[in-house]
Amino acid sequence: MKSTDILIIGGGLSGLMTAYLLEKETAADVCILEARQRLGGRIYTLRREGEASIEMGATWLGRNHTKLMELLKDLEIEVEEQKMGSQAFYEAMSMSPPQLIDLPQNDQPSYRIAGGTDMLIRGLSGRLDKTNIQLGQIVTAIKAVENGLVVETETQNFEAGIVISTLPPRLLIDSVKFSPQMPQELISIAGKTHTWMGESIKVALTFDNPFWKDPGMSGTIFSNVGPVNEMYDHSGEGRYALKGFMNGAYRAVSKEERKRLVLDQLRRFYGNKADSYLTYNELVWAEEPFTFCDYSSQVIPHQNNGHPYFKETYLEDHFLLAGAETATSHPGYMDGAVESARRVAGRVKQLMPD
Repeated sequence: MKSTDILIIGGGLSGLMTAYLLEKETAADVCILEARQRLGGRIYTLRREGEASIEMGATWLGRNHTKLMELLKDLEIEVEEQKMGSQAFYEAMSMSPPQLIDLPQNDQPSYRIAGGTDMLIRGLSGRLDKTNIQLGQIVTAIKAVENGLVVETETQNFEAGIVISTLPPRLLIDSVKFSPQMPQELISIAGKTHTWMGESIKVALTFDNPFWKDPGMSGTIFSNVGPVNEMYDHSGEGRYALKGFMNGAYRAVSKEERKRLVLDQLRRFYGNKADSYLTYNELVWAEEPFTFCDYSSQVIPHQNNGHPYFKETYLEDHFLLAGAETATSHPGYMDGAVESARRVAGRVKQLMPD
């Protein structure tokens, strides 16, 4: 059995940020267990040689995301404004052709992380000098022992004085067995907590020519018809792509059918230029077992995000919860993930012996 002072479940933004703060501000040994064979969680930048990088997960931020902006400044990472253009294609109904409409001036633009959102993950993980990071560790159980907890994975056990979960609360309660059991109130709230991005289907196509920049064209699409509801120019570093959100109901059809439907829709805007794509990419987040599990009852966006129960300590102060869904400010977003890390790191410092 391996032992550590602090064990963090999840190597996404909140997990890495928590470790980063604890390394800077304490002398504790920290270990991160990540179920995937990569870090980042819901930050996932798809990179292929010679093509534009594609964000299959978290992408945008705003100037009001002050905690994330402070972190990016600390890591010396720049942001760039999302290109919207002065016009957009709009599909009001299936019986009418798409219209090219003028976009109003946006006083609160969205931004992307320069070079790709995974620059944030690289920046944090690259500054973790002492933290032990283990990939492919799927946590199955957490048991109370004297002066701490034992965390069981599919391959080995870890003992820690403090354990921090950064998993979405619904996934935590569904996939991890606790001994003793968590309070029923927490179980109930967590089971009805919305997992941000869980219903999202992200689709993207790369191109060698940005034809949507031509006169009378646009890379911004808004559609009431679908299957893609929104699409944006996702170009960068001299390479070109379009990325959008597909209606989550299309989870029920095959990847090939989704691809066919997306191309049919793009032809309505771009004609046969849509067929000049290099690659079609998609990620159905509801099929990501280390992010999402189906709800037992209907849940609305942001339901129970930031609930007070997520800020309590459990198992005699040995277990804490972090993660984007636990944040009170911008829950579900990258800024919320950073907020939660700050909160839980501060609480851990209070709990640690002098």
